Amino acid sequence: MDRLPQTIEKLAFVSSETDEAERARIQLESRYGASDPKQADVIVALGGDGLMLQTLHRFMNTGKPIYGLNRGSVGFLMNEYGEDDLPERIARSVVSRIHPLVMEATDTFGHIHSALAINEVSLLRQTHQAAKLRISVDDRVRMEELACDGVLVATPAGSTAYNLSAHGPILPIDAQLLALTPISAFRPRRWRGALLPNYVNVRISVLEADKRPVSAAADYTEIRNVIEVRVREEKNSSSLALFDADHNWDERILSEMFRY
Repeated sequence: MDRLPQTIEKLAFVSSETDEAERARIQLESRYGASDPKQADVIVALGGDGLMLQTLHRFMNTGKPIYGLNRGSVGFLMNEYGEDDLPERIARSVVSRIHPLVMEATDTFGHIHSALAINEVSLLRQTHQAAKLRISVDDRVRMEELACDGVLVATPAGSTAYNLSAHGPILPIDAQLLALTPISAFRPRRWRGALLPNYVNVRISVLEADKRPVSAAADYTEIRNVIEVRVREEKNSSSLALFDADHNWDERILSEMFRY
């Protein structure tokens, strides 16, 4: 289990460009000091889930824990904002190690593009016509043809993002699972997706690519006109996210599941 330093002395602050987040950064830096991220014990991210995602990417594989404080609109990956006793609060938080997905997308010219995704890898139709996709898991075809707006593979961290909007399942942060979720499936209409163990390799082939072009995205990296996308969890890369012990990820998931 990952653990924080026994004492939290040096904090580095990053913020989104909104006035609210900038004001919070200035206030917290004046109160707790501002360390260089390379020397900091913890990076404090002020903003919403988008800023948290960028910060997790930026400090991936550095061993720097990221503690998010919500100064944005959604903030599912963030902790509730508060200025008091911040080092003590961080010291009591729970560490979650997040492994990204690696996307290898082949385009119509045969070029292979690689990118990492902390939230999800998604494929989306580029025109008015539905995409037609073939889905294989560990080189075994599991669905010969899926007609849809798209499909995505989400990590537990990303299960509350696009995946949730597409009616995919919310996953515990430490679950050894990936969510494979269709986006507006037309045929088979009743297919709602699958839960996959996180050690599998997923291959999504684009059928009729000339007539029905498809783009692929790993978080905010997009590749146009793909013909095949391979997705797997990258075990050799990771980011560290911190959640308040009294309102941790599992508690948030339960709250979301019972929301009505």
